[in-house]
Amino acid sequence: MAAGFVVRKNCYYDSVFLMGVNKRLSQLVGVRQTAVLMGSENNKRLLADIGIGGGEIEAAQPSDLIVAVIADSPEVVGQVLEHGLAEALTALEAGAPASKLHTLAEGLQALQAANMAVLTIPGEHVYREARKALESNLNLFIFSSNVPLEEERKLKELARGRGLLVMGPDCGTSILNGVGLGFANAIRRGSIGAIGPSGTGLQEFTCQIHHAGLGISHAIGTGSHDLSDEIGGVTTFMALEALEADPATQVIAIIAKPPGGGMADGLITRLEMCSKPVVACLLGTSLEQAGSAGEIHWARTIDAAIQRVVALGGGPQSSSGEPLSAEERALAKRLRSTRMPGQQHLRGVFAGGSFCYQSQQILRDAGVTTYSNAPLDEQHRLSDPLHSREHTLVDMGDEGFTLGRPHPMIDSSLRAQRVLAEFSDPSVAVLLLDFILGYNAAMDPVGEILEAVLEGRQRRSSEAGDIAVVASMCGTEDDPQDLALQSRMLREAGVHVFSSNARAASFCCELLKPD
Repeated sequence: MAAGFVVRKNCYYDSVFLMGVNKRLSQLVGVRQTAVLMGSENNKRLLADIGIGGGEIEAAQPSDLIVAVIADSPEVVGQVLEHGLAEALTALEAGAPASKLHTLAEGLQALQAANMAVLTIPGEHVYREARKALESNLNLFIFSSNVPLEEERKLKELARGRGLLVMGPDCGTSILNGVGLGFANAIRRGSIGAIGPSGTGLQEFTCQIHHAGLGISHAIGTGSHDLSDEIGGVTTFMALEALEADPATQVIAIIAKPPGGGMADGLITRLEMCSKPVVACLLGTSLEQAGSAGEIHWARTIDAAIQRVVALGGGPQSSSGEPLSAEERALAKRLRSTRMPGQQHLRGVFAGGSFCYQSQQILRDAGVTTYSNAPLDEQHRLSDPLHSREHTLVDMGDEGFTLGRPHPMIDSSLRAQRVLAEFSDPSVAVLLLDFILGYNAAMDPVGEILEAVLEGRQRRSSEAGDIAVVASMCGTEDDPQDLALQSRMLREAGVHVFSSNARAASFCCELLKPD
């Protein structure tokens, strides 16, 4: 094993571009791990965590590019840093639109009608640049993460005073006037408005609305911390006001994890006052047991929220509340009968945080306790996110896996390694995966993971027994990855594919029943 790095002075790139470079380098033969990032203090600490350091790194500035490589040999490290990096930068720069604009002022001068700015810069620089944009009367979509909560609160309070919207920080998805921001899918326009702090939750909701024949007016991402007590739901409340005032929006849905304990009552009171029907799905809570109250229609899962929204929006109601068909339950029974005596555990390896969270909830409702790096209950937090225990669901998009690395929706290499690791455990009976299509996501998310599934099956001994692989597919037929092809690739490899995470998790519950 060998390691090395290079520092390029005054060579700034945004985080999305760096993710693309990192992905290319990580796929080179002999490479074990790469880090492509700017020389911020947080990033230097990340490099130190993987054993990369030195005086040159300590002296690097936030405008300096640092590329680190861990590989099988010094020759591979040298090849990657000398030639691989140059080729990756050249290829990505050639595909990027050219711009001579270097400051916000120059951008506003060139596009004077602009009313929104998108930030994909390191978190420690967000406050300064976001404040400039707000003072220029621009709404904000902040993809960047690792922004201190106090800075987020100040930005949102400033924006609220100016009547501007701050989506983020750590905002994965929004769709405004039919235009997707961040990770978004090709969705038809319609009368359903959506609000959500998480990207994948909004993606699945909007995709399922599309498949139901309805459409989205706007889907407003709020950022992962907006419903915390520290932030107080500033963007969520402003988004509600905007959708209430929007004549194109007839029904509003909110898809979120539980709000902070101090603001839960305030959120519910505000939803009850909404002038339009609201479907509320707060994953991990028991509020849906209240049914409908006033204009609030509670739903326990995203699928249940879809059913309620479709009914309110004039679409056809589902004839059954059962998430699985009789044929699917029979299939699960047949698969249970083929298990070896030692096979008893479920492992979930997710790109989407909402899917990891919702799966835990569905399994818990079925009496299955799971461990996770993003648990419903802190007592079931994994002591080491890199290693599973008993039933485990791991969110590979969590900050611990993505700091200094591409998100698994862009680069599946770490996720593929985890899939291989789960196949090597003879106690595993079921593997649950998610695949997320859309703009800015990997062009072949199935292909990047399927190779690991096939290799894992090949390595697994016959005495250990085969693993039932279950997957959900989030996307539409108009997404660039070809939804039908991606689904067919999985089915031809023997993977059991479902149209939603809730149905996939419910199928896993059937698989885990005693035979």
